[in-house]
Amino acid sequence: MAISKAMRAALGLLSYPEIDVKKTYLVEREIQKLLSRRSKNPSLYRTWEHPIPCGVRNVPARIFTPAGPCKALLLFFHGGGWVTGTVDSYDGVCSDMAAMTGCTVVSVDYRLAPEHRFPAAPEDCYAAAREVFRCAGLLGVRQEDIVLTGDSAGGNLAAAVSLMARDRGEFRPHRQILIYPALSGDHSENSPYPSVRENGAGYLLTSRRVQDYLELYRSSDSDLTNPYFAPLNAASFSDLPDTLLITAEYCLLRDEGEAYGKRLQEAGGRVEIHRIPDALHGYFSLPVRFAQVRRTYEIINRFLEGSHD
Repeated sequence: MAISKAMRAALGLLSYPEIDVKKTYLVEREIQKLLSRRSKNPSLYRTWEHPIPCGVRNVPARIFTPAGPCKALLLFFHGGGWVTGTVDSYDGVCSDMAAMTGCTVVSVDYRLAPEHRFPAAPEDCYAAAREVFRCAGLLGVRQEDIVLTGDSAGGNLAAAVSLMARDRGEFRPHRQILIYPALSGDHSENSPYPSVRENGAGYLLTSRRVQDYLELYRSSDSDLTNPYFAPLNAASFSDLPDTLLITAEYCLLRDEGEAYGKRLQEAGGRVEIHRIPDALHGYFSLPVRFAQVRRTYEIINRFLEGSHD
């Protein structure tokens, strides 16, 4: 069902183009804590906290295990613009993921900007992935059944970890799932991707907001060309995992995500690209009763089972 004029008007009011994220991110974090969606059916999964040792510090993680046999392990990096979002705010998403896919989900609580700017987040996620790959047997899965997964900024981090793993050679991810990932360093009017201008205002996530997130996240302007900051800047797109790339029709990140998938394909990679009709950025955090979320899980499960469209 297409977005009606009334819904478009409501979305415009909710997009808050005047709010300066750089001044409000602390308040937004507190609001997220209050509004975090928790699963209403915990019998479908079990969860426990598990700090992942990463050098001199631990990266907190929350593990969700399905009620039945585990099919694979989804190493999940949450969204929130690298500035907001936690394992708590994604509790409902991850419990749904465990229940809907039959996979163990390891949700990584990486450090947030601006207190910890780039490259803190991708280094945390890389270190967590390295340890999970090293301990795959203890988690009851094979290395080839570990799937890097993330939405929005988390999709950016999953793509970055795949690049880092290829470049450093310490472990090798075989698959990744990127859900409306942020992969470019420019979401201004100068962006080469039309969806930034078409969907950059009036659809909840605005281009100004993404630019503010990037400003809080980066340590210097040189980060904007770093492929671990913006994976579309990679010099090579070869030797990367099989990829499922899911975008949303009314998301400003839509075209950069699809462009990344095409570059992987051009480099010989095995890639699926799916655009979810009538979907907004952030829709994957909605309950499973929403049609777009159900459709997304259908696509994810086919990918995990090895059936490619």
